[in-house]
Amino acid sequence: MKLYDLIKSYNWLSVELTLLKLYPDQDRMLDEYRNIYEKLKVTEPADYDELEIILKEYDCDPNFESDKETYVDVSGQKKIPDPNDITNGYAIEFLEWDKWLGMDIATETTKNFSDLEIIAHCLYEMTFIDYDEDAIQGQLKTLNDRIEDYKKLTDEEKKQQTISLDKLKKRLDEKKGSS
Repeated sequence: MKLYDLIKSYNWLSVELTLLKLYPDQDRMLDEYRNIYEKLKVTEPADYDELEIILKEYDCDPNFESDKETYVDVSGQKKIPDPNDITNGYAIEFLEWDKWLGMDIATETTKNFSDLEIIAHCLYEMTFIDYDEDAIQGQLKTLNDRIEDYKKLTDEEKKQQTISLDKLKKRLDEKKGSS
């Protein structure tokens, strides 16, 4: 089953109620979600068999400031895992929406989540960067441009313009301690 099939099967009100149950802090953005949902219902899904959508529930980190005990991760996974890859999970929030629509839902996901929960979690993930697909693609282009610029730097320039993870953590801890 593809995400498009799920979206075509449900009206907005059912999705809205589930979205509010799962993400109550998104109540002010319901018009944005509704507009996107209606757009998705009439968007032609792309043929995209590279990845399938998988949802997994994880325990929240106790050090993370949240009232929630668990969270749901929405990602893509290869249908046929490559044994040489470090992971089979891929971030898909920058993926074009027609590709989302053309992706199959992993069997594990359909067993552990209701159709409406899958739709709501996917909508949230699809709009994590922005509520406008062109803006999302613009941000992806900016990131890719920065990567290309970095690759063009000499080793000395890279050394001057980057810091180690330990230094970054120290800066963040200092900043956190001063606020």
